[in-house]
Amino acid sequence: MARSLVIKATAGADGPERCNQAFTVAAAAVASGVPVSLWLTGESAWYALPGRAEEFELPHSAPLAELLSVVLAGGTVTVCTQCAARREIGQDDVIDGIRIAGAPTFVAEATADGAQALVY
Repeated sequence: MARSLVIKATAGADGPERCNQAFTVAAAAVASGVPVSLWLTGESAWYALPGRAEEFELPHSAPLAELLSVVLAGGTVTVCTQCAARREIGQDDVIDGIRIAGAPTFVAEATADGAQALVY
């Protein structure tokens, strides 16, 4: 079974370097052919909304919208159920291809055979 990578982004504009690192690692893994699941939790949940990733700026880093596009094209992007609810984000609000799911789904992915989990 192929190894997979589950990445949890816990920061957004409140921690731009941690946020960008999560998206960068996820996009690099997808580009390398690794199965990737990127979880947007806490303030990173906002980047599931259309146009929000385009607003993110961090010097000397790839544009967040481009990184998100790469992950969406070759992996899975999920917004935490509770994080979405606290921000009044519903499934109809998010970018096509992004799902909303809870902790049981994260645990199942992170503990699957061959899975490696990273938290940023």
